[in-house]
Amino acid sequence: MLIEVNGINLHVEIEGQGAPLLLLHGFTGSTKSWQWILPLLRHRYQLIVIDLIGHGQSDAPVDFNRYSMDCAVRDLLSVLDYLKLQQINLLGYSMGGRCALHFAAQAPERVQSLILESSSPGIENEAERQARKKADETLAEFIEERGLELFVNQWSKLDLFATQQLLPQKIQNEIRTQRLQNRPQGLANSLRGMGTGVQQSLWNSLHQIHTPTLLLAGKEDAKFRQIAFSMQEKLPKAALRIIAEAGHAIHLEKPVQFANAVENFLENVYENHIKNERN
Repeated sequence: MLIEVNGINLHVEIEGQGAPLLLLHGFTGSTKSWQWILPLLRHRYQLIVIDLIGHGQSDAPVDFNRYSMDCAVRDLLSVLDYLKLQQINLLGYSMGGRCALHFAAQAPERVQSLILESSSPGIENEAERQARKKADETLAEFIEERGLELFVNQWSKLDLFATQQLLPQKIQNEIRTQRLQNRPQGLANSLRGMGTGVQQSLWNSLHQIHTPTLLLAGKEDAKFRQIAFSMQEKLPKAALRIIAEAGHAIHLEKPVQFANAVENFLENVYENHIKNERN
């Protein structure tokens, strides 16, 4: 269904029953990015999957300022209000994880638990941030000028996704098809509006986030594995799980292990919540 929030329409799908779990996909993703995970979790949770702005079937405005993390947080709050959900469990992958972290920082009362897959609080060093901002602008222009298919061809070959080449060809084809269903304007403006180079760094704010948090990283994803270790040191209530034989997109490469890690974490969160209420 489409939900109108703050002047745009966001595509939202809901399935399953139980405690609400909101899932946010990564850059070039959509609700279809979770198709291998939903069947493994819908027996225990009410799964809410959203096409973030500029992705999938959601609107892709011309103004890149509408894509900022602050705007994304306001949009998600509006979706929760529309669905009459006061509190959720929140899971985000990569770009969706950065968005989830910003949401937890700005609206902690709405988040019962936080799950971050291959995610980052941003770039702390200002020079590195500016370099990334410039690189993202170059990539945005490439998408607009050269087209979506050529971009997807090159994006799929990044070292970050090397382990996905080991997936069955059928799954690789499905991932490619899903990426190609996005629009150039939406992806380009996502880079300009919520790319790592433009988002506020949250490294110095992690100690203030007391939401129970699970950090997931693939053992073969050296960069984000190290980021996860560093985040664990700063987050007051963080657990870290490294998934063997997985790279950046754990939910694609090891869906069963991913779902088990999520389910075990959420069970512990609710057990602790019940104990605290009794005490």
